[in-house]
Amino acid sequence: MAIAYLTHRLTCVPVTVRPIDAAQHLEFVNRQPSASFLQVPSWAGVKAEWGSMSLGWFDGDELVGAGLVLTRRVPKLKNFLAYLPEGPVLDWKRDSNGIAALLHPMLTFLKDEGAFMVKMGPTVPVRRWTAASLKAAIAEGSAKRLRDVTADESYADGQRLIDALELSGWTQQADTGAGFGDVQPRYVFQIPLAGRTEDEVFAGFNQLWRRNVRKAAKVGVTIERADREGLAAFHPIYVETAHRDGFVPRGLEYFQRMWDAMSAEDPDRIRLYLASHDGKVLAGTTMVTVGDHAWYSYGASADAGREVKPSNAIQWQMIKDCLADGDAVYDMRGISDTLDESDPLFGLIRFKLGTGGQAIEYVGEWDYALRPAITRAFNVYMNRSQIKAKLTGGLRRKSKTESEGEDK
Repeated sequence: MAIAYLTHRLTCVPVTVRPIDAAQHLEFVNRQPSASFLQVPSWAGVKAEWGSMSLGWFDGDELVGAGLVLTRRVPKLKNFLAYLPEGPVLDWKRDSNGIAALLHPMLTFLKDEGAFMVKMGPTVPVRRWTAASLKAAIAEGSAKRLRDVTADESYADGQRLIDALELSGWTQQADTGAGFGDVQPRYVFQIPLAGRTEDEVFAGFNQLWRRNVRKAAKVGVTIERADREGLAAFHPIYVETAHRDGFVPRGLEYFQRMWDAMSAEDPDRIRLYLASHDGKVLAGTTMVTVGDHAWYSYGASADAGREVKPSNAIQWQMIKDCLADGDAVYDMRGISDTLDESDPLFGLIRFKLGTGGQAIEYVGEWDYALRPAITRAFNVYMNRSQIKAKLTGGLRRKSKTESEGEDK
């Protein structure tokens, strides 16, 4: 599993935080084995309805950390929310004092700039479960949530970070059910690829997945890696998926903006795949890569043609391409933490479990109130669901039935 930990050891000189330009930010990210695609400079271009800034952490003159901060002013307030989705990218392998030394200058800078609250969610793992362990728990009916299953691995760094954040006055929103307490997913599903061959990864699929991939190939499902123009074919089936699964679809212009912003940063940052049969596009996906970590970000499938298994075929093609590129992780993004087969959210994990990967729990998202009175008023405001959806600007989409996923 590739995690973007830095190995730099801070000196006794206090760390400082100040704005950096997109070129500095990107150069830093490119030096890491992995960083979330929500923390690359181009993501600011995708989230055009938000303000943004790139921050750098400096040990003397050396850049030792970076973070993309999205900013959103709230109606009737001159102050703003500062949000670092799946960031910042820092060395989190340190004790409470070391973590505080990294975060205090960021909080000071953002407060001076007018932020009333900071929200962040570092992608630091806390626990990991293999597909085999989860399948066994589901079969036994012994657990209803991921947290009820003994983890195959626990990470001291993740727990130490949680303890340090609590000690420093950071707070975490209550879980609203099935692991959806955060904007970005706290639970994700990943397929480790490092050191594995195609045959080994394919053998890790369950019998149904292998049969579906073979069936798609036998009946002539073809997978095309499309260019920007292919978004016009992707979008109608994405809208069809939205209507079927009960979420509000994004417009075509959003995907075009995402393509333009991310491709300008790196020609291979974002890819589009289309699955066709008998001349009709039946499924489509987007994939984003940063370093050796690739994410399945958006997926869609038509109502017609599902019997030829285009979704399995398109996933297998993306995984094969990741293996050919030398990626260490294929990330299928968010899952619910429910293991209850009667729960409508169970479909979020059922489809992905068939790949034989692993579920990861991150530390989750944390808030720091820089101006407590405004933060309290904001939280009341946000708890009104319709307003919350409007303020988040579509950052989070929670589908209760879709098993194919997208970015939040």
